[in-house]
Amino acid sequence: MTQPLALVLYENLMPGSQLVNRLQDLNYRVQPVSDPDQLCGLARSEGPMVVFADLSFSRTDICGLIAKLKHDPATGHIPVVAFADEGADQLQSAGRQAGATLVVTDSAVLSHLPQLLEQALHVE
Repeated sequence: MTQPLALVLYENLMPGSQLVNRLQDLNYRVQPVSDPDQLCGLARSEGPMVVFADLSFSRTDICGLIAKLKHDPATGHIPVVAFADEGADQLQSAGRQAGATLVVTDSAVLSHLPQLLEQALHVE
């Protein structure tokens, strides 16, 4: 049986590396993405089941990348779970406006990962 692929774009080790480990525990094949410029190309070529994106990336507009993913016919169907610090209300709002499937806090992405995956992957 093939393991579903999750792309995880993060800059900070916490919660990024923990998220990678938790996804692997849930039998996902995980490809960490440290260079935001590679995200859209990887999503197009690798066909992940889900993308996790840290909105707090310091040197790149992650919301712009999410919008680009969602507007591309080849990647628009891929659920994007965006996460940011608890107090980063503007970033969270911008993530929603960019088209992220779900926007959660750093702590929620780790503590509620199975439920978030189920919600993000729910097909209507």
